Amino acid sequence: MRKGFAVLSLICAVLWMAPAIAAQETAAGHSETAVQQGQDAAQGPHGDAAESHGHGVNGSQLPLWSVIPFAGILLSIALFPLFGARFWHRHYPKVSLAWALLFALPFLAVYKGAALYDILHIYIIDYIPFIILLAGLFTVAGGIRVKGTLKGSPAVNSIIFILGTILASWIGTTGAAMVLIRPVIRSNSWRRYKVHTIIFFIFLVCNIGGALTPLGDPPLFLGFLHHVPFFWTLKLIPMMAFVSGLVLAIYYVLDSYYYKKEDLSKIDSSEKEPLKIEGLHNFLFLGGIVGAVLFSGLVKIGQVNIFGIHQGIENLLKDAVIILMAVLSMMFTKKELREANEFSWEPIKEVAYLFAGIFMTIIPALSILKAGESGSLAFLIRSAKSPSHYFWLTGSLSSFLDNAPTYLTYFNTALGRFFPGQPESAAVAQLISSTPVPGLEGLTYADYLMAISAGAVFMGANTYIGNAPNFMVKSIAEESGIAMPSFFGYMFKYSIPILVVIFIIMTLVFF
Repeated sequence: MRKGFAVLSLICAVLWMAPAIAAQETAAGHSETAVQQGQDAAQGPHGDAAESHGHGVNGSQLPLWSVIPFAGILLSIALFPLFGARFWHRHYPKVSLAWALLFALPFLAVYKGAALYDILHIYIIDYIPFIILLAGLFTVAGGIRVKGTLKGSPAVNSIIFILGTILASWIGTTGAAMVLIRPVIRSNSWRRYKVHTIIFFIFLVCNIGGALTPLGDPPLFLGFLHHVPFFWTLKLIPMMAFVSGLVLAIYYVLDSYYYKKEDLSKIDSSEKEPLKIEGLHNFLFLGGIVGAVLFSGLVKIGQVNIFGIHQGIENLLKDAVIILMAVLSMMFTKKELREANEFSWEPIKEVAYLFAGIFMTIIPALSILKAGESGSLAFLIRSAKSPSHYFWLTGSLSSFLDNAPTYLTYFNTALGRFFPGQPESAAVAQLISSTPVPGLEGLTYADYLMAISAGAVFMGANTYIGNAPNFMVKSIAEESGIAMPSFFGYMFKYSIPILVVIFIIMTLVFF
């Protein structure tokens, strides 16, 4: 298996290096202005400041097959656990590193300083804050324990799902997922059939529930940074209620079917223990994290230069507060409580290692998207015409790529289509309005932004990597002994026959 991976890596390296070297002269010929235009086509979740000093590789220079290492790491996540589980669990950090180097070394050799800028940029602006936020929420939520008699019935599980779906828009999908996944696992520990419960938890709490505020999911926070009012996303309530209602109804029917097949004698019939939440002080730390994230979006202090990357001081303060909240949680939460919660660092370590490779190899995919109609994916940009197109294109890409830049790509595509040349603030004010679109009967500008927002948030549930908490919940479940489906098993058994069908129905109803 190791030899096969080495051969595949060599083939990918040759494919990448040969044409890239041939294109070097063309790359050198592009002016700094062209490079800047490529960078400005779409911006990361930290707004204009983070990108305005960009001197990275213009995505229009990159061929589509430059995403081979990204495809490789996704296939590794999908296939190695199936065909080489022992090797994968022992060596997945090395596999992630191998794919990252397979892309990074040729990329640096060909594009030199511009490539180094892109690599430093994605780690300083995106990956490090991403891991800090996940680790902070993981640590704080690990100190909250729900005790009491919760026996994992369809009704009890559905109530937890409803609660989590509501919470997700206010403390983030990651925050809600980390607070509630352990109670769900514990209450269903006696059951034989419980994998589907974790899957539907990912659908609802880790994704769909985050659609109502910018605190819920990164794409919406990104829209907030680009002049979309904080409460504008409440317009998605009908769509969220429709989708979550269908998903919850399917879950209740499915879980009721499996519940009848369970050995109910395993339920402890002794005196019921009242519900109790231990580690309540951690909700203060959780509030501190949410407040820090909101602060970073509302307040602009200035910038600092980190290895040539301009990072907002408010973002550094946010990261510092999140780390402080995690440290305080560790200091003031009893070790026994975390042990009772079956808390371990393995899930966050797995996410950190794998996403380190994903963030490296995703660089060409995001750069090509940022290049818009000048890039290799121009056909995807040009094909967006109706709100349904925006919904499916944004959602499909968000299922496999980072949904924040995908959201912004089509956000900018809509602005460029309807309001070319206008200042962003003025253009967004029109995009969020209910003004009818000239020549498109029955459609308003807001329909387009709602489609982009819904696609980015809802379709993150289509794969394990569509949204960060998906993979973390999978890791926590597996750490608890639940045999979760493979990457493709998740898609073909659950997300495609359930979610994709619901999204088709949703398209017919709303778009």
